[in-house]
Amino acid sequence: MHCPVCNHEDTKVIDTRLAADGASVRRRRECVSCEYRFSTHEEVELLDLRVVKRDGNREAYSREKVAAGLKRALEKRSHTEAEFRALVNAIERDIQRLASNEITSMHIGDIVMDRLKSFDQVAYIRFASVYRSFEDVKSFKKEIEDLK
Repeated sequence: MHCPVCNHEDTKVIDTRLAADGASVRRRRECVSCEYRFSTHEEVELLDLRVVKRDGNREAYSREKVAAGLKRALEKRSHTEAEFRALVNAIERDIQRLASNEITSMHIGDIVMDRLKSFDQVAYIRFASVYRSFEDVKSFKKEIEDLK
């Protein structure tokens, strides 16, 4: 890990702690050259996971795409950055539990909706309105009734 101040390539770990979400590690580091202290966060990364899109194309799984969709649904909703990271980590744990190297975008959407339902119901409805492409008010109303 390079020092963010002097760019020296050697840093030492002073302290390691499990983050509150239980899915990441926070490390306190110190540069051996300038003695600057900084923190890093280490998270699990889903490797070699392919997403099968609705049109049949395949692409690499992107945490950023999942996070971007969640951010749109959660826009102007009350949540902390730590809660958001925990939500993304929970979604990725659900994906990892499938123990497969391929997943459909529809299945990812279902996992996201399942997690959003208990995280923020307004965000859940926002996400569902895009994900499910409601045809009319009746189908939108049914989704809200099912949420109750």
